[in-house]
Amino acid sequence: MNVPDDLKYTKSHEWVRTEGDTATIGITDHAQDELGDIVFVELPEEGATFDAGESFGSVESVKAVSDLYTPLGGEVVEVNSALEDAPEKINEDPYGEGWIVKLRTSEEAELLSPEEYEKVVEEES
Repeated sequence: MNVPDDLKYTKSHEWVRTEGDTATIGITDHAQDELGDIVFVELPEEGATFDAGESFGSVESVKAVSDLYTPLGGEVVEVNSALEDAPEKINEDPYGEGWIVKLRTSEEAELLSPEEYEKVVEEES
């Protein structure tokens, strides 16, 4: 299982990379593996605001549709529009080109360390 050390995680299988007041959010390698081939991503509008825990979009795979939840509140400052034409980027590179959204936030979220996230995945298996 690929769990980068420089990211934080949620129990709902999102990852977060924080740089200043901007948080980049995507889904984990485990999540994309469980979903299978991703065929569509519903992205929020730039400028939209969300509270922590709120659904900001969804990913659709050949198996299921799964909601995406923001681990922190904030304003959408950028969406990965490349996913509209190439949703498979999430499968191919979930921690790189497969990022989903960037939020401007002033919140501190209670996120999981890589080790804590690995335990969550083990408990689910």
